[in-house]
Amino acid sequence: MSTNDELSGISAVTVFTNDMARAVRFYETLGFAIRYGGPDARFTSFHVGSGFLNLMEGTVPGHLWGRVIIHVADVDAMHRRATEAGLTPEDAPRDAPWGERFFHIRDPDGNELSFAKPLK
Repeated sequence: MSTNDELSGISAVTVFTNDMARAVRFYETLGFAIRYGGPDARFTSFHVGSGFLNLMEGTVPGHLWGRVIIHVADVDAMHRRATEAGLTPEDAPRDAPWGERFFHIRDPDGNELSFAKPLK
């Protein structure tokens, strides 16, 4: 396996939404902070650590692309935050054999998010 020292990290991931206001409410409910845009914009960017999660208005035919994995300080607290806000995670937090605690949730457009924390 080779490495490329010129590749230093991912700056942003962009997902599509067909209802920006609804998507912005979802992400704000989970604690994401808007950097640019908002409910009435065609493009919105949220801070996520040193990078960004972007929403772009539009749809993608077939809409199968994967998931965004976001590290958090406390996976169980994030799961509680989501469920207490009336959101529906796909599963309860659990420990994975690859060394992370995680759970999955889909945004209103079906984009999958995984909130995770490396296990010690």
